[in-house]
Amino acid sequence: GAATRLAAVEADVERLDARRGEQAERLRAARAAQKDALAGLRAHDADLARRAEEVNRVTVRYESAAAECERLTEALASAQAQVGEADRAFDRADDELQRAREEPRPILDASAREGLAAALELAREAEMTARLEVETTRERVRAARAHADGLVRQREREQAAADEAARRAVLRRRQREIAQGVADELPAVLDSVDRSVAEARHALHEAEQARRAVSGELRELRERDARIRERLAALTASVHGLEMQIHEKKLHLANLIERAQSELGMGEDILVAEYGPDQPVPADPADDAGEGEPADDAPYDRAGQEKRLRAAERRLAQLGRVNPLALEEFSALEQRHRFLTEQLDDLVQTRADLRTIIADLDERMQTIFADAFEDTRAAFDEMFPILFPGGQGSLTLTNPEDLLTTGIDVAVRPAGKKIERLSLLSGGERSLAAVALLTAIFKARPSPFYILDEVEAALDDANLGRLLGVFEKLRENSQLLVITHQKRTMEIADALYGVSMRQDGVSAVVGQRIVERQGA
Repeated sequence: GAATRLAAVEADVERLDARRGEQAERLRAARAAQKDALAGLRAHDADLARRAEEVNRVTVRYESAAAECERLTEALASAQAQVGEADRAFDRADDELQRAREEPRPILDASAREGLAAALELAREAEMTARLEVETTRERVRAARAHADGLVRQREREQAAADEAARRAVLRRRQREIAQGVADELPAVLDSVDRSVAEARHALHEAEQARRAVSGELRELRERDARIRERLAALTASVHGLEMQIHEKKLHLANLIERAQSELGMGEDILVAEYGPDQPVPADPADDAGEGEPADDAPYDRAGQEKRLRAAERRLAQLGRVNPLALEEFSALEQRHRFLTEQLDDLVQTRADLRTIIADLDERMQTIFADAFEDTRAAFDEMFPILFPGGQGSLTLTNPEDLLTTGIDVAVRPAGKKIERLSLLSGGERSLAAVALLTAIFKARPSPFYILDEVEAALDDANLGRLLGVFEKLRENSQLLVITHQKRTMEIADALYGVSMRQDGVSAVVGQRIVERQGA
C-alpha cells in the first residue's frame, strides 16, 4: 500500500542521504588534505629558504672562523718564537749571573760602589722586565690556544649544523615531492567526488519527488480521517450535552418539587392545580399603590411573570441582608465617636499648651542667647588684643531681629593688615583667631575643665607665648587637658602623661607630676 511505498522511499532517501554524507565527508577530507598539502608546501618552501639562509650564514661564519684560525695559528707561532727567544735570553742572563757569582769579588773602592749598585738595579729591572714579558707572552699564547680551540669547536658545531640543515633540506624536498604528487592526484579525486555527489543529488531529488507524491496521498487520507473524526467527536459531544441538559432539568425539577414541599407544604399536584399556567395571576400590590382601584387578576404570561420576578429580586437586593446586630454596632460606634471627640478636644488643648510652652522657651532662649552673646563679645574684645597685639576683632549677629535663626560673623583685623575675612589669613592666624573665640566663650561661660587637642600646632614662638598666657588665666578657675607636642606647653603643665611603646611592642602609659618632681 501507500505506507509500504512511503517506507521504501524513506529508506531510499535515508540511504542516499548517507551516501551523500559519505561523499561530502570524502570531499571535505580531500579539500582538507589539499589545504594541508598546500600549507605544508608553503611551509616547506619557507623553511627551505630559511635553511638556505642559515647555511649561507654558517658558511660565512665558517670561512671567517677558518681565516681567524689561520691568523691565530700564525700569531701562535710568532708568540712561541718570542717565548723561545725570551727563554734563551733568560737562560743567557741566568748563565751570566752564575758566572758572575762564581767569579771572585774584586776589591772595589767606595767610589765605584754607587755605580755598581746602579748597574745592579738596572740589571734587576731588566730581569724583571724580561720575566714579565715572558709571562705575558705565555699568557697570550695560552689565550690564543684557548681561542683557537674554541674556534675549532665552533667550526665543528657549525659543520654539524650545516650537515643537519642539509639532511632536513633533503627530507623537506622529499616531503614536497610527496605533497606535489598528492596535489597532482587531488583534482582527479575531486572530480570523482563531484560526479558521485551530483549522481547522489539527482537520485535524492527523484526519491524526494516520489516521497512528496506519497506524502501528498497520505496527507489527503489523514485529512479525510481527521474530518470524519471531528464530525464524530462533534456528534458525540452534542449527544452528551443533550443528555447532561436532560439530567440537569430532571435535577432542577426534583429540587423545585422538594423546595415547594419543604417551604410551602404543597405537593406537586396541589401546586400545579392552584398555581399552574391555566390559573389567573393576581396583580402586583406595588403596581396598585399609585392607582385608586386595585387591578384585576390577569392570565398567566411567562415573559411578564419573569420580568416581575427580576424586578422583585432587584428590590430585594437593594434592601440588602438583614443585620440582627445593627443596634449593638450602632451603640459601639456611638461610644467610639464620643471617645474620639473627647480625644480630639484633649489634643487641641494639649497643642495650645505646647505652643504656649514653646513661646515661653523661645523667649527664654532669646534672652539667654542675647546675654551669652553680649558676654562672649565682651570677652572676645578683651582676649583678641592679647593674642593679636594692635589688632581688632568683633562679633556681630547676621540677623539681630530673629535671635533664633541668626548667625554670627567673626571679623578680625591683625595689626598692619586690612583684611577681615578669616579665609584670607594664614594658618597660624586662623588658628589663633579660633583660639581667641574659644577662650572668649570659656571666659563668658566657664566650665570645670577643657580639653584642647594641639591648638598651638600651627603657631610660632611669639604667638605660642601669648597663647600660654591665656592658658595661665584659664587655669585659675578650670582644669585644662592639653594634647600637645610643644615643649613650652609641657613646661607649664602640672602633670605629664604620654604613651610609649616597650621593647615587646606593647604600648604603655607613662605619667609624671611636675609639682612633685620640683618639690623633690
